[in-house]
Amino acid sequence: MKRNARLIERYAAKRAKLKAAGDYDGLAALPRNSSPTRYRRYCKLTGRMRGTYRKFQISRIMLRDMALDGLIPGMTKASW
Repeated sequence: MKRNARLIERYAAKRAKLKAAGDYDGLAALPRNSSPTRYRRYCKLTGRMRGTYRKFQISRIMLRDMALDGLIPGMTKASW
């Protein structure tokens, strides 16, 4: 998780330079996980990849549990 973010940050300048020059063989030689499009958002609590809310940085399941426990201010269960 954090390793991919560090790889993206470390190779960002080199990747931009190779892209501007059109050197696609050089880009292919870089680590695959250094590409920003391969970065996934993970839940900060569970590590779940899917269904993660950007604003809270947690998964939908943890968001629901925390909302029901009253740990997220202003969020209540809908009922009509």
